Amino acid sequence: MSGQTAMGFFQYLAGDNAVAWSGGSEPGFEVNPSAIAAMSGRGIDISREFAKPWTDEVVRAADVVVSMGCGDACPVFPGKRYLDWALDDPAGRTVEDVRPIRDEIERRVRGLLDDLGVPAQH
Repeated sequence: MSGQTAMGFFQYLAGDNAVAWSGGSEPGFEVNPSAIAAMSGRGIDISREFAKPWTDEVVRAADVVVSMGCGDACPVFPGKRYLDWALDDPAGRTVEDVRPIRDEIERRVRGLLDDLGVPAQH
């Protein structure tokens, strides 16, 4: 959920100025319904998003790789910038419980865009 939420905010805020890829070492195939509802409340649809496996090519092409707890399972390449965003696990939580996690992800995405010099569209 966290990766899809971060990607949803990134795409929404960056518009055509940057590209995000949601992936992982062990990608899932469905998004937490509470996460979908929490993001829908912000006008962002992540219902069709799912994490794709990280390939070497994807990581090599990235300017920044943001992980959310994959540890040693994530591919690491010299010279790449890596961020690890430790967040509460939203699995099994209600929409009300997911909203603070969603808001923290938005704060971090906005900070990353600012750091990259990408203007937020909203």
